[in-house]
Amino acid sequence: MIRAAEVTAGDVLPPLSLRITRADLVRYAGASLDFNPIHWNERFAQEVGLPGVIAHGMLTMGMAVRVVTAWTGDPGAVLEYGVRFGRPVPVPDNAEGALVEVSAKVAKVLDDGTFKIAITAAFEGKSVLGGATARVRLP
Repeated sequence: MIRAAEVTAGDVLPPLSLRITRADLVRYAGASLDFNPIHWNERFAQEVGLPGVIAHGMLTMGMAVRVVTAWTGDPGAVLEYGVRFGRPVPVPDNAEGALVEVSAKVAKVLDDGTFKIAITAAFEGKSVLGGATARVRLP
């Protein structure tokens, strides 16, 4: 577990490579009750102008914060987390799914002893979450 005394602005967190599969979309839809057909019906998704079935934005958001929780070793260390949804993550109908690359760095040490973490999530080299930040408290 990382300690607050060991952290400075500019520190880079270990990156994560995350896969999102169609099976993940089914599980997330069941848990969230978000059964919008853009998340499971290829034809419908394309008819509304999407490249195909896309991941739920909140699923992508939830998976991306793992870069922070893996670093802290404690999901409870995340006090705040917010993002803007930038681009959809198309999820192909195969075993590999979509690969989302997540990186993060300590953007700022705040006056209250917490840390602002800037998070980047990209699919095929393009950002999918904008302004993603988390505020964490470390021991």
